[in-house]
Amino acid sequence: MTARVAAAAWGLLVLAGQILLPLSVRDRLPDPLATHWGPGDRPDGSMPFTVYVVMVVLVWAVPWLGLVVARARALTHRQGRMFWWGVLFATGVFAFGMNVTTVLANLGAPDWRAARLPGWAVLAVIGVALAAAVAAGYLGRGAPDEPVPAGTRPPLLRLRAGQRTVWVGHVANPWLTLFNAVMAAGLAVLAVFSLAGVVPGKPAALILPVLVLVLAVGVLISSVSVRAGDDRVVIQFGPLGWPARRIPLSKIESAWAEVRHPSRVGGWGIRGLPGGVTIMLRGGECLVLGYRSGGQLAISIDDAARGASLINALINERVES
Repeated sequence: MTARVAAAAWGLLVLAGQILLPLSVRDRLPDPLATHWGPGDRPDGSMPFTVYVVMVVLVWAVPWLGLVVARARALTHRQGRMFWWGVLFATGVFAFGMNVTTVLANLGAPDWRAARLPGWAVLAVIGVALAAAVAAGYLGRGAPDEPVPAGTRPPLLRLRAGQRTVWVGHVANPWLTLFNAVMAAGLAVLAVFSLAGVVPGKPAALILPVLVLVLAVGVLISSVSVRAGDDRVVIQFGPLGWPARRIPLSKIESAWAEVRHPSRVGGWGIRGLPGGVTIMLRGGECLVLGYRSGGQLAISIDDAARGASLINALINERVES
């Protein structure tokens, strides 16, 4: 069975479940249905039955179609296959599971306010979805990726005796930079409104720390710089170059440039697992460091081929000395 057939079959199966489940017990459900619960098991929001059915269809159909579109590029490498299959099945399980819990909570209730949803039900759905992601990712991982052909590796630079050479590469994600600017503006407005008494103190006290944390993370991952020279490779995050990761050349076997895209590695940011991590700020050329232990670290960076050439030259210099 090909990936296209499997994705189509799974998608149609979940889609049928999303539609048929509420329709099969239509006469035992209140209209409107309880669709949102606050703290505890009592609902605080509702939705007409027809709107609910449309919503549960879209909750699954939109990500399913998006994954189908991204299939060709995502399945070219093992990490992409694991992520794609994991997300496909986890999203389907989660969407259908939340549909089941919502229908069961409303089943037999005379009014949507009488619906009850125990907290453990949501946790159970999340747990099953995570298990489905792990199982699908493992089963769909396929064969290991082919090693990079020797002809695609960058040419080795020749360094003169005693010559000290440094390469610095940098990349920034303009969308993350824009997001950070919007977050900073929102944080400033909320702070001013809070001080002026327009926003009550308790909600502001809950929202402000979250916005500060999101802004701090956004600033750190909006740009990255890589510096290669002497006996190490240094990866620096954010405009201040902190935090920084220092990798001794003694741990690196070789370096090369490779084209990678977010669809292959599972999105933007720091993606992957130990031994196969990608720092993805934009799709395209990446600097890949191959560890002597067998793992890899890829960084989306400008001028990656030149940086890889210098790193290989520095490694070769250490071996010869």
